[in-house]
Amino acid sequence: MKKLSLMLLGFILITHAVSAQKIDKAFEKNKAFTGAKAIKKMYHVIYQLDNNDPKIIEKAIRNINNALNDPRLVGKIEIELISFGGGTEAYMKGSKYEEDLKALVQKNVIVSQCNNTLKEKKISKDQLYDFIAIVPSGNGEIIIRQAEGWSVIKP
Repeated sequence: MKKLSLMLLGFILITHAVSAQKIDKAFEKNKAFTGAKAIKKMYHVIYQLDNNDPKIIEKAIRNINNALNDPRLVGKIEIELISFGGGTEAYMKGSKYEEDLKALVQKNVIVSQCNNTLKEKKISKDQLYDFIAIVPSGNGEIIIRQAEGWSVIKP
């Protein structure tokens, strides 16, 4: 009986050691991961801005800049920022985002606005920064872009 108990204990210790080695290898493999490889010629993404919360607007702008600066994507990414609903406020003259939005446009980001929102909220195009593109509908823009293979991100 004592011999059987010692064998069982030995088996448990060996099993535990093997299991610990597998876990260590998994941690090592995870630590060595440096991200997906950007093997395509071009990547396309549309960011959806439908909220007037400053934290959300700033997050969208920050996320776009992060994508533009990702060394894997430099020169290989096309981005559109589509605003509708509450997000329209970011594009209105006098908002604190004018310079950030201009900087995005200068980096070839398409900064667009849903015309349906303008109609619904009775906002004239003159109330927006003059460099904002107008599209018929924000949802339509997302639907078309997604059908074209664009990724859709909602910060």
